[in-house]
Formats: sequence, structure tokens, C-alpha cells
Amino acid sequence: MNQCWMILFCALAVPTAAAAEDNLIEPGQWKITTNTLMNGAASPPQVKARCLTPEQTNDIGKTFGPAGTTVNSTCERTEYDASGRKLKWRLQCKGQFDMDVMGDFNFDSSVHYTATITTKGWMAGSLVSDVKTELEAERVSECPQ
Repeated sequence: MNQCWMILFCALAVPTAAAAEDNLIEPGQWKITTNTLMNGAASPPQVKARCLTPEQTNDIGKTFGPAGTTVNSTCERTEYDASGRKLKWRLQCKGQFDMDVMGDFNFDSSVHYTATITTKGWMAGSLVSDVKTELEAERVSECPQ
């Protein structure tokens, strides 16, 4: 189960942006609200701040894409589509702990995005983790000095 969370949080932890017109979101301080439903049980919303540098905001696929690192499993990105103001990906892992992780991001403006990430994990053929995480993020200021 820790492997599941490792991928999930790696995918969530690194938002993207840039100041140029063709970039989807702006660098700066972002407020990210996370609502998680784990195995049918809702967790209280979590709010975190994250500073995004211009370097982090240049490549949406790298910044918001899944991190395929697990212990005793092999992961493969089976879907990836970055078009318009959307990013969609899927990562599947096989091994000691099997996982299927899907991310769907909508960058609806340069200062706001929403996302849904679903993670399912199996051990010895039995579903042991079913997590749906919904994110809402908004840019609130410049990064603190």
C-alpha cells in the first residue's frame, strides 16, 4: 500500500506552469485542496501550499505526470495525452504489488486547475486499495522569498 501512496503523492506533489502566453499555468504560490475517498471512506479535505518555479512549469507532462518508481514492481505508462488545456495519463505496475493509476488534469485557466487521480492496488490478486483523489488548485501569490 505504501507503494500506491508513493506514486500517488509523487504525481500530486509537483504542479506545473510558466509565465509565457502559451503555458498553461503561471509560476508562483499555489493553494492545493485535496479530497480523498479511500476504499469508500472520505478523508477530511487537506489544503497545502506549493511554490512553483518557472523551471517547474515548463513541462506539464514531467511535472504532473506519474512517477513510475516502486519497490519490487515494474511500471509502464500505458496512456499519455497532453492536448489543449488537458493532460491525461495512465500508469500500470506489475510485481509484488500491482497498481493501476490514472490522472486527468484540466488547466481551465492560468491560475486554476482541477484534477482527478484514481489508484487501485492489488496484492496476491485481491484489491487492497481503491483511492480516488480530487484536486482543486489556485494560484494565490508570488512565491515567498
